[in-house]
Amino acid sequence: MNATEKTLQTRTSLRRYADRPISEEERLSILSAAMAAPTAGNMMLYSIIEITDQALKESLVETCDGQSFIAKAPLVLLFLADQQRWHDFFVHGGVPKMCDEHGLNWREPEESDLMLGCCDALIAAQNSVIAAESLGIGSCYIGDIMENYERHRDIFELPRWTFPIALVCYGHYPDGERPARRGRLPMEIVVHRNVYQKADEKVFDIMEGNRQLWSITKIGAPAENGAQKMYLRKNGAPFSFEMSRSVKAAISRWLGEEPKGHD
Repeated sequence: MNATEKTLQTRTSLRRYADRPISEEERLSILSAAMAAPTAGNMMLYSIIEITDQALKESLVETCDGQSFIAKAPLVLLFLADQQRWHDFFVHGGVPKMCDEHGLNWREPEESDLMLGCCDALIAAQNSVIAAESLGIGSCYIGDIMENYERHRDIFELPRWTFPIALVCYGHYPDGERPARRGRLPMEIVVHRNVYQKADEKVFDIMEGNRQLWSITKIGAPAENGAQKMYLRKNGAPFSFEMSRSVKAAISRWLGEEPKGHD
């Protein structure tokens, strides 16, 4: 196993950080790695907001389901899908007028552009995470940033064609401490060949037997098995309902369907 493979195979989410800052050199290495990521059409359909204000970090603890380590992370980056920059550049360059004069279609960002921007942003985020890991800096993704869209939109002054897809916290590993990497589903049920293979009883048995996926769930009755426990922990949890509502609100605004009175 070479150094890159080892970094990828041993990296795990870190939620407790050593009490020391990330140096400017390390910070720039992490950001540089993010910006070197593959990107659709070389357009870099993402923006990164570095969150340095401590009060703002504290507010994110509240809006991201009480995850207190956010406030203690030396480096916090918000990765946005961003079609706003190119849209504004197109308008600035007279593209709508050009289209009108030449009988061409002028198209504003739609759902496909949101998805493409999310891809770009997440690839950049993962590049930053692996670069950080190679420097001995742990990290943790916060998917809850997709909740409370209206509050996050206002906090970060997000324009219409941006979307907060991932919040990432970074910090040095505490001395002598490295969380154990949790197991994953086996390759045989994740990697398909040529066509999608629907899960069957054999796959369900494997999933049920992989206790590392769901055994940490602190759910009492009525959960009777791994499927029920995982559902109650994730898909059926209150945060999932809020995330669903929040993402729908964000997409409505993206598509210009938000009620009047909202920018």
